[in-house]
Amino acid sequence: MLVNRLRKRLAKEESGFTLIELLIVLVIIGILLAIAVPSYLGFKDRANNTASQANVRSAVPAVEAFYADNGTYVGMTIAALQLIDAGVRLSHVGTVSATTYCIDYGAGASFTNPYSKAGPAASIGAGLCP
Repeated sequence: MLVNRLRKRLAKEESGFTLIELLIVLVIIGILLAIAVPSYLGFKDRANNTASQANVRSAVPAVEAFYADNGTYVGMTIAALQLIDAGVRLSHVGTVSATTYCIDYGAGASFTNPYSKAGPAASIGAGLCP
């Protein structure tokens, strides 16, 4: 008898989520997205900037090897640097002279801040070569 009553109650009971419960879940998901998306975009920008700086920094030994081989920076191109070190990743070799150079990386669509190094004594800074 008790079992029959339980079966009847379970048969009548409808399970599921109410509209209010679904709306609360959507609001919580919206709040989480509002927090997470800007954080992700900031992380992505910082990662791209760090990668750009690292690519310029890793190209410097190839630049100096080019100078040691030729006694000048004149004639230096990305292809010439990649013959010295196949891992060189640069966007552009800017103005070169016998004693100075400018290399940069990050002149692409996904980089907010390209970085460059203008000369052997210069530090890596934001911006493109002239």
